[in-house]
Amino acid sequence: MSATTTAPVRLDILHHFADVPDPRHPAFRDHHLLGDILVIALCAVLSGSRSWETIADFGRTKQEWLRSIGLTLPNGPPSHDTFNRIFAALDPLAFQHGFTGWINGVCNTLGFVHIPVDGKTARGTRGPDGTCLHLVSAWAAEYRLTLAQVAVPDKSNEITAIPELLRMLDLHGALVSIDAMGCQKGIAAQIRDQGGDYLLAVKDNQPTLHADLQASFEQAFAQNLDQFKHDLWVSEEINHGRYEERVYTVLYDPNGLTTKDEWKDLKSIVQVVRTRRQPGKEQSVEVAYYISSSTASAAVLADGVRTHWSIENAQHWCLDVLFGEDRCRTRHRHAAENLAWLRKMVLSLLRQDDSKGSVPTKQQRAALDDHYRLHLLHLLCD
Repeated sequence: MSATTTAPVRLDILHHFADVPDPRHPAFRDHHLLGDILVIALCAVLSGSRSWETIADFGRTKQEWLRSIGLTLPNGPPSHDTFNRIFAALDPLAFQHGFTGWINGVCNTLGFVHIPVDGKTARGTRGPDGTCLHLVSAWAAEYRLTLAQVAVPDKSNEITAIPELLRMLDLHGALVSIDAMGCQKGIAAQIRDQGGDYLLAVKDNQPTLHADLQASFEQAFAQNLDQFKHDLWVSEEINHGRYEERVYTVLYDPNGLTTKDEWKDLKSIVQVVRTRRQPGKEQSVEVAYYISSSTASAAVLADGVRTHWSIENAQHWCLDVLFGEDRCRTRHRHAAENLAWLRKMVLSLLRQDDSKGSVPTKQQRAALDDHYRLHLLHLLCD
């Protein structure tokens, strides 16, 4: 009886990177194909690789499997130095565009409406001048999917990066939430011009607006609140013995804001009073303020305020703890930015997989199981 063999499973994944410009001189482009390099890196990070050395080792170990899914590898897998050089020279925006089709497909299917925008510092990239790469990201909160990122030298440049990031997105029908640093008149106007609504935290960096918001709510509570067009939402939580209550009060079409006309289409203001009680500690009360162009209910705006910080827990924390981002010393040219984007795409891809298991469990399974790794890649290709 003759032995039967299973035909290799060819995967249409290289088309994602077909339009990514190869930064190398034409004489060197055929030695290792750019598409092969990018797919190996993607598969390696899916399988838990954290450095160029482990990415290159994955390529050597899985060479036969990589060829079976459609990679050419004319001179075998690249070395770790080749991966480093290519990612350092690769245009970050072009690399992001390689995943645009998949991101848009997921978003069109799921119909997300809330986009938190926040920045994260890659501390391992600190250079001799003390600055670190700072990445400002847009995040689809409901589905834990990164939409885009823009790099700046440090956190103080975040204000200049946000408009560039927003221009990369289709904001029609979306609620865009940004912390106090992004509470800028130009950013609010841009979000409205692009068809979205804004929900901006207000702190002392906007002293006049902050004082006006305090005065508006004090006046509303001092008088009969029912005289004002308003809505309320209250939430309570008990976690690990700590009780927390949040009271959201929304005033629509507010009067008394001296700078209201400077904030495009400002329709509502929000006060959040957070009360925390914990055994053995004094009760704490925190008050926060927001402005918005939305006239949604207090429940909807409360969800926007609360889930804004999911980008911290569901993305930033995972990148540091599960992917070791803050310990990664890659910093040459665009290498750190491109590798950070690759981590975010892998994290998003793992979370679109509905099989059981945590992110680390899925990465280990991808490292050990060729069929499961192929299943994850199919999510990207479908």
